[in-house]
Amino acid sequence: MKELRLAGVIRESIVDGPGMRMTIFTQGCPHHCEGCQNPQTHDFNGGYISHPENILNAIDKDPLLSGVTFSGGEPFMQPEALSALADEIHKRGLDIITYTGFTFEELVSQKDKFPERMKLLERTDYLIDGKFVLSLRSLDLRFRGSSNQRIIDVKRSLDENRVIEATL
Repeated sequence: MKELRLAGVIRESIVDGPGMRMTIFTQGCPHHCEGCQNPQTHDFNGGYISHPENILNAIDKDPLLSGVTFSGGEPFMQPEALSALADEIHKRGLDIITYTGFTFEELVSQKDKFPERMKLLERTDYLIDGKFVLSLRSLDLRFRGSSNQRIIDVKRSLDENRVIEATL
């Protein structure tokens, strides 16, 4: 599997999706949202290189995990490596949540230009999409930072060719 450039990994989190999750923070983000909670992840040359096998070994050692969350940075800037990792995670019976500053519609509309991004989208169970907007920030939102962001059931949305929002 292809290497990943990461900002960090939280082995057990209850704030990045339902249940006990491993959260993988990718390094590099083109969005630079004002008020971003992870501005240290913006630099594409920052962070460190990690081998996906290390992540899978950690997952295999933790029977409490119910899923894995890809966050950032911007996961869709490393779609090839994350797609392969997602395949292995699914084989272990865990779900995938991906946070992105792109919208679902942007990702789908660019599938011919960026087919590897579409591949990652197809391997995502739930997508939390949209840039963080500081003026729309709310602490009352579950798993989202601002009210413009949506939790999307990716499989259903792709099947029905329209956004199907989910509640996690």
